[in-house]
Amino acid sequence: MTPEATRRRAFIQITLLSLSFALLILISVASVFLLREAREDSAWVAHTLEVENQISLAQLEMRRAESAERGFLLTGQTEFVEEFDKSAAQVPTMLARLKELVADNPVQRPLIDKTIPLADARLTKFRELIAMAQASQADQARAAVRDSNGREAMNQFASYMAAMRAEENKLFVMRTAAADRSQSLTSIVTATGSGLVLMLAGLSIFLVRRSSRARDEAESQLRDNNLNLETTVSERTADLREANEEIQRFAYIVSHDLRSPLVNIMGFTSELEELRGDIFRRIATLSREVADKQMPEKADADEEPELTQPDQQLSDDFTEALGFIKSSIGKMDRLISAILNLTREGRRQFQPVPIDTRELIENIASTMAHQAAEASAEIRIEPLPDIVSDRLALEQIFSNLIDNALKYLKSGVPGDIRIRGRQKLGFAIFEITDNGRGIDPKDHQRIFDLFRRAGTQDRPGQGIGLAHVRALVRRLGGTMSVSSALGEGSTFTITLPMKWTAATNREPRS
Repeated sequence: MTPEATRRRAFIQITLLSLSFALLILISVASVFLLREAREDSAWVAHTLEVENQISLAQLEMRRAESAERGFLLTGQTEFVEEFDKSAAQVPTMLARLKELVADNPVQRPLIDKTIPLADARLTKFRELIAMAQASQADQARAAVRDSNGREAMNQFASYMAAMRAEENKLFVMRTAAADRSQSLTSIVTATGSGLVLMLAGLSIFLVRRSSRARDEAESQLRDNNLNLETTVSERTADLREANEEIQRFAYIVSHDLRSPLVNIMGFTSELEELRGDIFRRIATLSREVADKQMPEKADADEEPELTQPDQQLSDDFTEALGFIKSSIGKMDRLISAILNLTREGRRQFQPVPIDTRELIENIASTMAHQAAEASAEIRIEPLPDIVSDRLALEQIFSNLIDNALKYLKSGVPGDIRIRGRQKLGFAIFEITDNGRGIDPKDHQRIFDLFRRAGTQDRPGQGIGLAHVRALVRRLGGTMSVSSALGEGSTFTITLPMKWTAATNREPRS
């Protein structure tokens, strides 16, 4: 197939799929709109039923109140008074609720506005008659009941309720028809959409199968091309492995050879320090100002000779220079030792074993308990997931991070170091959080570089620890990051595979 035909076929497929997608969106929007309309119509039907139910309940409770009032007047039994009180208490509440329900209906509002005061007046009259009967005026109360005005008021109440019920019945018919119509349209659109979905699914299957055949042909050609590529990759991987090994050997040789002249410098510096006393004692003997005060024969060889001001300044500068040399030699020696350790660690083959992570970190914390006590710090270890990995590498990782957390706490603030972990998608995520000095965001990458440090340099170190930790984490197939701000503490996050195997052990990077 020519490239032009391929492009044309791809254009047709994209056009068909775009039109299909647009059609599905249109059907979905219409379905949502009709479904919402059907729900609204159904809600209005339910509203009508609720109004009719409220009318019936209010009318029923009004009749119960009237019956209870007449029952008490006829029998004098107090049970009727209790029943009247219950019904009379519910009637105003029900009518108030009914007024809320019909507040949007201009036909119903005047009816309910007339019904509520009428009902209140009748209930008040009922209470007055009951009070007369309770005051031994039952005959007068029964005579008042036979008054035609009371019957007319109840008939008027019933007529208002009937008018409201008739209005709701009319609305019920209209709203039921609207709900049926909305549901029918929704069903039609849904059925049409389902048919179009099936049709588009068939078209998609056809296009996918045709694309699959083209993909199989491309994969076959790609496999042929990969045969040569795999050979090339294998050769370059072997070259890279050899280069890495050469770099490791070079680092070992350089650091080892640097130690010999360093030892010589250290030895000659010690000899020069021992000669310092003889040199300045000889200077003192040659000073005429000192010769009158102290004869060299009487001077004690172990005592510091008395020097003139210029000679004393020279002696102090000489001592200070020796101190600088010895300090630099010590720093150089520590750096060489660190390079040698890194070189040896880079050549070590990791051995995966099951590890109880919590127990491992508790052992590390116990070895640092004295250091934590001096810093007034607490190391809290939360439940941690167990993993399969290299034990020595994990000990070095967590030891470095906990040691750094203790080293860089804020002075005068009790230290709080927390180690927690969780499991996610086959990986264990560990977080080491402290409330120490924190790290400026611009130094978040710098601290992982070899021989690079951040912040105030008032703590011992060579700038190797975090670089070594990140190298170990990478060799274990994981990642490492830091979240911190100045004065707000730091959180180092380490992600490691739950089950690391030796097959995944890659060569150390140069």
